[in-house]
Amino acid sequence: MKLRQSTYSIALTILCLFIGTTVFAQGVTLPRASAQATVKQTVGISEITVNYSRPNVISPQGQDRSGDIWGNVVPYGYNNLGFGTATEAPWRAGANENTTISLSHDAQIGGKELSAGTYGLHIAVMEDGNATVIFNKKTSAWGSYFYDKADDALRVEVETVEIPQTNLLTYNFIAVSNNEATLALDWEKKRIPVTIAFDTPEIVYQNLQAELESSPGFNLTSWTAAANYLVSNNVHLEEALTYANNAVEGQFYSQKNFQTLQTKASVLSAMGKTDEAQSVMEEALKDPSATINNYYNYGRLLIGQDQDAEALEIFKKANKRWPDHWLAPHGLARGYSANGDITKALKYEKTAYEKAPENSKQFLAAYLQTLEEGKDFN
Repeated sequence: MKLRQSTYSIALTILCLFIGTTVFAQGVTLPRASAQATVKQTVGISEITVNYSRPNVISPQGQDRSGDIWGNVVPYGYNNLGFGTATEAPWRAGANENTTISLSHDAQIGGKELSAGTYGLHIAVMEDGNATVIFNKKTSAWGSYFYDKADDALRVEVETVEIPQTNLLTYNFIAVSNNEATLALDWEKKRIPVTIAFDTPEIVYQNLQAELESSPGFNLTSWTAAANYLVSNNVHLEEALTYANNAVEGQFYSQKNFQTLQTKASVLSAMGKTDEAQSVMEEALKDPSATINNYYNYGRLLIGQDQDAEALEIFKKANKRWPDHWLAPHGLARGYSANGDITKALKYEKTAYEKAPENSKQFLAAYLQTLEEGKDFN
């Protein structure tokens, strides 16, 4: 009986060293040789999550395996690992159980579509420096020992990159924007990158549709923010106009003021309805809620759209409506500067500097210097 127990203990120890797993024995949990980790990244409003285990170039026995990882510890291509059912298995892209990747929304990887969900992540590393990144529908298998290519949801080809030594296998996001992120696996001196893209404007639009039917729909700024987002991305403009109209005269918390009217005008402008947009914007500028900051920011927006003459007219109206506010002459300075009249711009910027509060004089001084050098400060 003692012999049988001893044999079982030895077998268990060998198995645990082989697979690098946590040992569960009589309710006791021991640490893994390859620690678990999670990395997560938000892209727009979408999320990518990777769960994996982290083998080390330095083996659990203290052996430095530098130069021996690729092609040996991680065999090239597809292999029979001598255990499980897979006869042509890629690498498990980590250690222990399946490395998994979860996508909150449908994505595009290597120009190919991949549906939202969780996938087992495998990689076939090639000797020529290329690699095949595999997204497999099985997520609970042990590594790649039971891999079946029939369960692949997507394969993409990538090129590996040489990097400085990284002993502990690490997944990280090396580039991120509102529409895509590049996920990289770094280990020893090799990086395996894959770029994951989302149609963020469409995803946001679908999300807006749902949110505006719930509690956010009772908030005025939700409608203007939604409309402005669609305009800035030039998508679903008819729906953006509906959002803007809801803000101006909708059933819940609507209000006709400068902000809501300007939003509607921007939607109409994006739709190419220039005359309607101008009419609504004139209404916004005449609204009692309009402030000098509204006029000033609108003038700057026009300058950004290369409508310098129109911007100057807005600044002139602001100066007439708020003659004692320092932003009025500062706006005129911007307008004249944009239109190439540096002399008048300098005159009004000096007036703005005299009227401005102390905390605003510093940046006005920089504008004055630019104008004194004969340059446009926009």
